[in-house]
Amino acid sequence: MKQVRLLPSATVRAACAVAVAAFAAGCAQIPRDPIIQQPMTAQPPTPMSMQAPGSIYNPGYAGRPLFEDQRPRNVGDILTIMIAENINATKSSGANTNRQGNTDFNVPTAGFLGGLFAKANLSATGNNKFAATGGASAANTFNGTITVTVTNVLPNGNLVVSGEKQMLINQGNEFVRFSGVVNPNTISGANSVYSTQVADAKIEYSAKGYINEAETMGWLQRFFLNIAPW
Repeated sequence: MKQVRLLPSATVRAACAVAVAAFAAGCAQIPRDPIIQQPMTAQPPTPMSMQAPGSIYNPGYAGRPLFEDQRPRNVGDILTIMIAENINATKSSGANTNRQGNTDFNVPTAGFLGGLFAKANLSATGNNKFAATGGASAANTFNGTITVTVTNVLPNGNLVVSGEKQMLINQGNEFVRFSGVVNPNTISGANSVYSTQVADAKIEYSAKGYINEAETMGWLQRFFLNIAPW
């Protein structure tokens, strides 16, 4: 008895290929991880048992001398960051080329063709021009405040700080993340420092919720955007 093997039709195969490609395109458009990967806070180390010198002043209280200012210096201390970022960038470029050529020469013909062609005049002319211009500009402004926590103290005394502020507004959750390295000498008496004085600063402002989802392109639309030739 002859067995007949049924093969899927071309339509089914094409539909499967489109589905797989669309799924792959959707997976490729997964949102990126946050740029700040370190912990947002840190707990101070467990303090040693308090001494009882028998007087009002306790030298081990809060780990600070009596007459020292309250600027952060230990893991777990807090610091206010004054975010004042203003970046402007402009770029322009242009190119212009022009090339012309002209060639003209006479070719004598054979004697028996003289009455027919006389002299053959050959000439060639070429002209090539190219002009292009381009420009780009960007402007970013970010102002605000955020209080961060010292997560590490480097051997040279600089402070590694990071922090997060979350705000739930209607149906959206907005948050600001900040991290960087602070030189204690730049901290003001008000226990604050400008973000422009923070090294390796990373500032992230994001949101989650219906409004943010409405501003995100759908996965199928991203798929056709990636494969569209125009």
